[in-house]
Parts: sequence; C-alpha cells; structure tokens
Amino acid sequence: MSTFLGFPTRRGAKTLPDDGAHPGAPGTSAGPGWADDVPHPEAPLRWGATFPEAAKQALGNTQLRRNLAHATSTIRAKRAAVVGEVPDWEELRDAGSTIKAHVMSDLPRLLEELERNVTARGGVVHWARDAAEANQIVTDLVKATGETEVVKVKSMVTQEIGLNEALAEEGIAAFETDLAELIVQLADDMPSHILVPAIHRNRSEIREIFLERMGDAPPDLTDAPRELAMAARAHLRRKFLSAKVAISGANFAVADTGTLAVVESEGNGRMCLTLPETLITVMGIEKLIPTYQDLEVFMALLPRSSTGERMNPYTSLWTGVTPGDGPQEFHLVLLDNGRSKALADDVGRAALHCIRCSACLNVCPVYERVGGHAYGSVYPGPIGAVLTPQLTGSTGRSDPNNSLPYASTLCGACYDVCPVKIDIPSLLVHLRAREVDQDRGRPTAWGAAMKAASFVMARPGRFELAEKAGGVTRVLGGSKGRITSLPFPGSKWTDARDLPVLPKQSFREWWADEHAATETDPRGERRSSEAPDGGGSPSADRTDTETTGDAR
Repeated sequence: MSTFLGFPTRRGAKTLPDDGAHPGAPGTSAGPGWADDVPHPEAPLRWGATFPEAAKQALGNTQLRRNLAHATSTIRAKRAAVVGEVPDWEELRDAGSTIKAHVMSDLPRLLEELERNVTARGGVVHWARDAAEANQIVTDLVKATGETEVVKVKSMVTQEIGLNEALAEEGIAAFETDLAELIVQLADDMPSHILVPAIHRNRSEIREIFLERMGDAPPDLTDAPRELAMAARAHLRRKFLSAKVAISGANFAVADTGTLAVVESEGNGRMCLTLPETLITVMGIEKLIPTYQDLEVFMALLPRSSTGERMNPYTSLWTGVTPGDGPQEFHLVLLDNGRSKALADDVGRAALHCIRCSACLNVCPVYERVGGHAYGSVYPGPIGAVLTPQLTGSTGRSDPNNSLPYASTLCGACYDVCPVKIDIPSLLVHLRAREVDQDRGRPTAWGAAMKAASFVMARPGRFELAEKAGGVTRVLGGSKGRITSLPFPGSKWTDARDLPVLPKQSFREWWADEHAATETDPRGERRSSEAPDGGGSPSADRTDTETTGDAR
C-alpha cells in the first residue's frame, strides 16, 4: 500500500500521540493513524468546515498551540531585530506599496511586455484561466518529455491549484524538495503556513514522520535538527541528480527583461532551477514588477519580513534559455484563477500586492492559537482571510470562505508588519460588508435579532426591563463569570465564543445610586447633582469677594 504520491506506508505500528496529532481539520488527517488514507481536498482554496467550527476543534490541540507559539515568537523576534537596523524601513515599505499599486493599475500591458521578453529569450509562455487549465498545461508538458518524476521548488501557487495531485492522477510523481514541504508531503498533510508549511509540527513529530515514511531514513535517527536536515538532504540528493524536469513558482517576474526570480534559504531551489533539462514555472499574474531596478526594493523587504534575515542565502534569477547553461527548455505558465475578479474590486485588489512573506501570520493572535488548517485554504492567516474569498468568489451563504473575513480581531498588527502596507483590517471590513450585503432584503436570523434589539433599545423602560431580565446570566455563568453553552438560537453565539455575564449593577443603577439626591455644601447653598463631577464648579460656589480677591 502506498500514499497518493507513491510513498511507502508506515514501516511500523507507531502513531503520533493524540496530543501531538494533526489538529483534525476536515480534509486532513486526525488523531492516531495519521498516515493512513488521508483525503486531500479537491479544492485547495475551499475545503473543510467553516472557520469557527475548524478553529474550535484546533483550539483543543495543546501540542499544536505550543508548536505555533514557539515558532511564531521566534520569527517575530528575528524580524524585529533586522528591521530595526534599517533607518529607511518605512520609506522602503512606501516604495514597495507604490510599485505594487502601479502594477495593478497597468497589469494587462505589463503582462504582454513580460510575454514578449520571455519569448524573445527562448522561453514559451502559456496562459491559464483557472486551476484545471494550468494543471492540464503542466501535465502535457511533463508528458511530452517522457518523464514520470519531477522535482519541485516550494510554490504556493502550485499548492493553490492542486498540481501534485493532478500530476499523480496522470502517473507523474512530484517530489517536494523544500524541507518543510517534504515533511508535509511525507505525512500526506496539508501546509499550515505560507513560509513554514510544517510549522504545526515539532521535531519529535518530524522524526516519527521520517522514520515511518521516508524509506531510507537512518534507523537510529534522533530529533536533533541537524540530523533531520541531513537525512532529508541524503534522501533528496539522488532526486536532484536524476531529475530531468523541475517545476517552480516565482517570487517576482520583471516585465522589462523577462527575468524570473526565486528566493530561498536551503539551496534546493538552486538545484532544481539549474540541473534539470526542462523547467516549468507556474506564476500568479500578480507577481509582476515593472523594471529590474524595482527588484532592489523587494530584495530588501522580503527576507527581513519573512525569515528575519538581512538577505536570502539563495537568490536565483534566470531569463529565458541560455545555451549550455541550465535548463534548455523553459515554460512559463501565467495563472489567473480568480485574480482578475479580485482586480476588478477597487478596494479588494490590494490583496494582490502580497509578496507572500507571511509576516502577518506571525503576529496574528488568531493564527497563533488555531494554526493554518482552520482557514480551509492553502493561504491561511490574515492575508488568506482577504485573498481566498476573492479568488474563489462566493457560492452562497453556505460557502465556508464567507466566514474567513471574520477570523480576525481587527487589531491591526498585520498592517503594521506588512512590507507593502496592505491595509488588511480595512479589507476584512470591506469583505464583511460585501458578505452582509448578500443578505440584504431577505429575512435572516441575524436581521431578526437586530430588529428585536432595536425594539428593546427604542424605549428606556424596555431597556431597563431587559437589564433586569439579564440578571439570569449570572446564574448561568456561575463562578466562571461567562456562559459557554446556550440552547438554540443562543448556541449560534456560544458555539464560536463565550458570553460574558452581565455585571451585578448596571450603569443605570450605578448612576441612580451616585446621584440619587441633590447635595448641600457646607455653606448651606444647594448645588445641582447634574454637574459632571457630582458637584458645582468651584468658581460657581464662591462669593464675589472670593472671586475678586485683593483687587477690591
């Protein structure tokens, strides 16, 4: 028995402990037996339950929360240190934002310019309207070479279209060469972070995965990071040296030269981009920058924001085909897959500025507690909450992606760290409003609740009665001071969040106690209790003599 990519099933009867198992988001593995019969989602941008349902399940996984807290805090500290070294960091952010805004305003012309320059330098450009078309193009290109195996550079866009699964259906095995992607692939898992796909795994879990699934892992392998990395390196080296076809994404594409850029930290990308005979790059159409000079801005912004490094260890640039140097056949697949729909939204298009640094995930309090699988998309976290719904579009009120814009506290931390100044909180509010507008004009439970609240709040007497009736919440809340479970329709609230009990004394009652009677000052003069501080102003209580002083 083998996995969907032909990897061997578990060598032994070992399973990961319950507390360390995958959080169990629908469409992925759960609990003991994590390596068996794991269904991969047919729609990588829309799978599983709604965010509130998946998040509630993820919150119960304490090992997941420990893994995330450790990893995100480490990355945050590294980023803060290297960003603090740059005196013109804000100016760089402004420049990056301006360049990306220009790209969005001139995207059709820039794409045509890119196609001309790639073609002029020996490359072949393909246009894909959606995931199915892109997968078919890549599959046909690989089949034309006669190969049945390909090596891959880490690529979010190929995750987005489910390329590995599409190739597997045609008998082609795609081997991930990025260490974190390899971990996810060996475990038949799904990525949970843009930059660190296996962030939800700790090193003990990774050791178990390698021992059970890698096939050639040393039997005495420990969970020391160096040993794990060396095992992965030995496993992948023969793939690098034998592969004839490689597939990559692209961090940037330069329109005026036809140059593609991939930045990475392990060297696996460099091996894939230089050793094979054929290179196929799949790129979202938003990854463009206008000129080669613009690269200097993003090469300063991206590594500091993503890995907390001053520069990437490996930055690979290639332009078409160079005789006798590197792949002799180059194909560029330009993918739309909903990006044109996002571009048509004057507000929402800002999400297309994203350079996939993942800084917003590392500072998000929601992501840190529930992880990436709860978002039901290969794009998790704050950027995923605004990008995924736009790429997929709404298919109705039951669409799980409609809940993603609510997966935020709107604290603004994501905007503060975004290297291209995407105002994610404003985008979240914009998409929330768009989702609410779909329900306007038709009866909903939410609308009925708002009408009931409006009726109660329209008259002071009604509101006062409601406050008194609210005293029952203190009984339901008990010593915890919060209600965690209510029957329907109250369950629609408590299924996703706790309900605080009402205080023992309402503001109305407090005001009555504090200002129950008109007070009398020591001189026998009366002062109104309506003064803001509970008494008259000092100057109003003075006699003429007191106010004039010695000037008389």
